[in-house]
Amino acid sequence: MGMNKIDQQLQVIKKEKRIALMTHVVVGYPSVQDTVSIVSAMGESGVDFVELQIPFSDPLADGPTIMKACEESLANGTKVADAFRVMQELSSQVMIPLLFMAYYNTVFTYGVEKFCRDAKAAGVSGLIVPDMSIDEEQHEHFYALAKKYGLHVIHVISPVSTPERLKKNAAMARGFVYCTARQGITGAKRDLDPTLRNYLKKVKTYFSIPVAVGFGISKKEHIEALQNEADIAVIGSALIDVLRNTEKSSRGAAVKQFLNDLRIE
Repeated sequence: MGMNKIDQQLQVIKKEKRIALMTHVVVGYPSVQDTVSIVSAMGESGVDFVELQIPFSDPLADGPTIMKACEESLANGTKVADAFRVMQELSSQVMIPLLFMAYYNTVFTYGVEKFCRDAKAAGVSGLIVPDMSIDEEQHEHFYALAKKYGLHVIHVISPVSTPERLKKNAAMARGFVYCTARQGITGAKRDLDPTLRNYLKKVKTYFSIPVAVGFGISKKEHIEALQNEADIAVIGSALIDVLRNTEKSSRGAAVKQFLNDLRIE
């Protein structure tokens, strides 16, 4: 099967000694066609990974901005089949690893093996399913099926994850681990919140793979503060805000501009 694209990209990042960027889009927001041009613009901006979220009506792990984008996408009539179509189209245009983010209900309803097989065929490198508990694996076989089709399941953990939970996840995780946090930067300073710094330290005692962090990153300073603490900075809501505040015709350019402004030398 060859090496997973995620691992290839992680090797490049390590060699270049830099923090990586993963961006997030909701498929079908602002429209399905927009999703294709936006992700293409991200690829051209030198982003390292893009997660394409399949919209779901009850997104537990998402903040209000992403929730609203999901609602609007569903109101536009976006279906799971559209997400696969978009992925298929993009994976032939964009060279970086693309991931699907979905809730387990979507995967389960589609059929777990069929979802993994179709995702692989569409060019997906990894899956992020925040509400899939590893304790359910004996019934669901989700991790086993993802592995069968050469997909990395990216484990999602939060500051409330217990040491036992971290240990269990670390035993199965591949690619990188995704750490979510509510806040990350202290006041007006460019310092990481000490609780976030301690949480990331704790994560690294269990996980040997790279660490991705998402906490409402919207500025260059946020990424600078993360530089020695994490391997990948995740940008989600801030990009949706950019799209929301930009005329249709200039969305691609606005995304590129925003991402260029985040670059740290």
